[in-house]
Amino acid sequence: MSAASAPTAPSVLTERDARGVLRMTLNRPGVNNAYNGDMLDGIIAGCAEARASGGTRVVLLAGAGRHFQAGADLGWLDAVRVQGAQANLEASERTARAMWELNTLPAPTVALVQGGCFGGGTGIAASCDVVIAADNAMFAIAETRWGMAATIIFPQLADAIGVRHLRRYAQTGERFGADEARRIGLVHEVVPAAALDAAGAKMVDALLRNAPRANATTKAGVLRQAWSEVHRSHFGAIVAEHAAGRQSAEAAEGLASFREKRDAAWYPRGADNAG
Repeated sequence: MSAASAPTAPSVLTERDARGVLRMTLNRPGVNNAYNGDMLDGIIAGCAEARASGGTRVVLLAGAGRHFQAGADLGWLDAVRVQGAQANLEASERTARAMWELNTLPAPTVALVQGGCFGGGTGIAASCDVVIAADNAMFAIAETRWGMAATIIFPQLADAIGVRHLRRYAQTGERFGADEARRIGLVHEVVPAAALDAAGAKMVDALLRNAPRANATTKAGVLRQAWSEVHRSHFGAIVAEHAAGRQSAEAAEGLASFREKRDAAWYPRGADNAG
């Protein structure tokens, strides 16, 4: 088989072991696991597999390669942006649904984060019950830098880090390390990069020691108190707002600045920006 005709690897790999542990691996390492429509569909399908199998006890979420998840594939976003209102609504709906599916899975979820975890990656992490980060992990909620807003993941992030920290990091877009992520609540545990898989295995074993129905009931009870338990009418409003933002003039300029590797037009020129 020639390279041109070789099948494309799935964007999300799933593997379930005899204990009922379903491992979902984000599998676009060539683009730092940036998500596109295929990856969102893969996350949704993996969650559906976990729900359909009554024997799924724990879901372990990991990223292939050097980075966990670098947020949205900006090339994909730029392509969707010009496809019209309906295409943008559908893209935002897929994004929201992927986060909602992860957030509400009856089985406990554990995310193992290494390297970059940006934008939507922070939403994926916040949608999981337990997050373990390697000490080389870096985080950012940087959508405003590209002329968009991360409103689609705010419910999960508000649960994880609280509104106060969200107000800062979602507006500054600044990067922060694993220790800061632990301090603000996005991460539960930080370990050396070489120990990440072992820490994940230890956490999975702790979860398997507990009764599955009791864990599911506990999780559902906790979510009833959560920001991310979004009423359906509000869910639709978030999707519409997110889709409209992608089609804005600021998004067009922000994505162009990323593509052209330059500062966006809203960044002051000729001023003393050293602060």
